[in-house]
Amino acid sequence: MKKICVILFALITSLLLAACSSLAPGDAGVKAQDDGLQEDNNETVLIYGSGDYTRINPAMDEHGEINILIFNGLTAHNGDNEVIPSLAKSWEFDKDTCTYTFHLEEGVKWHDGETFTAKDVKFTVEAIMNPENGSENSPDYEEVEEINVIDDYTISFQLASPNAAFLDYMTMAVLPEHLLAGEDMQESDFFRAPVGTGPYRLESWDVGQAITLVKNENYFKGAPNIDKIIFKIVADDNVKALQMESGELDLALLAPKDAQRFQGKDGYICYDMKTSDYRGILFNFQNAYWVENKDIIPAICYAIDREAIIDAVLLGQGIPAYGPLQRNIYHNETVEHYDYAPEKAKELLEAAGCVRNEDGFYERNGKTLGFVISVGAGDQVRLDIAQAVAGQLREVGIECSVEIPVQVDWGGQMAYLIGWGSPFDADAHTYKVFGTDKSANYSGYSNELVDQYLIMARQSDDPSVRRKAYDQFQEELAKDPAFAFICYVDANYVADAGISGISPDTVMGHHGVGIFWNVAEWEIEEPGTQP
Repeated sequence: MKKICVILFALITSLLLAACSSLAPGDAGVKAQDDGLQEDNNETVLIYGSGDYTRINPAMDEHGEINILIFNGLTAHNGDNEVIPSLAKSWEFDKDTCTYTFHLEEGVKWHDGETFTAKDVKFTVEAIMNPENGSENSPDYEEVEEINVIDDYTISFQLASPNAAFLDYMTMAVLPEHLLAGEDMQESDFFRAPVGTGPYRLESWDVGQAITLVKNENYFKGAPNIDKIIFKIVADDNVKALQMESGELDLALLAPKDAQRFQGKDGYICYDMKTSDYRGILFNFQNAYWVENKDIIPAICYAIDREAIIDAVLLGQGIPAYGPLQRNIYHNETVEHYDYAPEKAKELLEAAGCVRNEDGFYERNGKTLGFVISVGAGDQVRLDIAQAVAGQLREVGIECSVEIPVQVDWGGQMAYLIGWGSPFDADAHTYKVFGTDKSANYSGYSNELVDQYLIMARQSDDPSVRRKAYDQFQEELAKDPAFAFICYVDANYVADAGISGISPDTVMGHHGVGIFWNVAEWEIEEPGTQP
């Protein structure tokens, strides 16, 4: 690629000088620090603009884009987000006993040369299920009653009740028991020097600067085409765009306003990809404010001009959101959309006994109606959305402001500009996000009917039964909102034109994750072949 030759020497120098975090147990397949990087004119390198990582721990965390490069699950998703074989070459389901039996690929090696077996699968799922480990993925496996290792390459899961999304959840990265047995699943040094079976292995980690991956020559599906992928840490969205333009990056997910600068620009390809990724205001029902004022949430929903936000912030790259399943086959478009209706919002506030004061804000029981929306640092699009919403709420008389906390206080904050959404089974990002006391239910939301409908949908493989249950779930969620849904955001990827193999029609997930699903098939022009 034309940009790699220009920057490779500088990047090599910085990686040589930096103190890399390579704390892998038993070397973990990590290249020795003093070996460094050697410039090789025949080596293909892709530099990706990435957010920062404090660890790479797919069992405990969900959204790391890097996970799919280092690890494999028993199953995987193809470009249509359908379940396909991965470490499991086949499986069968016994409906009478509610048992899945997986037949595993043989001869697969971990990056450190040890052999992958069914014991690793059992270890991984049990670690996620263990409540002491605090995994946000634990609800995905809560029906698992018994795991039996039949032999090194056969394993069965007996479920206490059906889980229609179980094969989707078996895309979970399998971890090596021989390196993690007895380790703290939240704090182990392994997660700063991970070892997987995937198409790429960790070479070095320059903390806060870059994570360097090299291709796994022994990958069981065949070695990837690109020799090296560097996750260059660029935490700020605005800086990421500048580095893409200067040639320091070859691929990046950019904010819409930044991505537009590359439209039609020589040497770049813009991928405006659909996602299932929505944004909304999470109301923290653990905060006393919402115990008193939960009934004003519908008024908040009516006060949001979603189209204006999409036009101004996303530059048209998105759609208005009114529920969590709008990019799913079980989407119910007949539910209340909460279309922009500021006068209706005021009517609801006044019907609830709120009175407008001389400053233009509503009061209730002598207190001004208002709250703070917290936004995570570094995400300019979320910040812009939150500020736009706050302005719209102030216009109808709700005193709303925005803050960027140093650390998110899930239990203490008033509200958060949240993002969720999955392109896979409808159970994903609904059951564990809206179900009472589930691990990803950061709002503390609880609704008995919502719980009932989500369980009904999860436990049936009959599409008509699931359709009815998800229709009812969406209707109840609209009546009793957990979030004020705002918009679905497109994923605006910009790539060097020398990269081929990116699948432009795949629907991306939360944070735009998913572009690397077929990375082993990508190709790149060798350095120096372009003028």
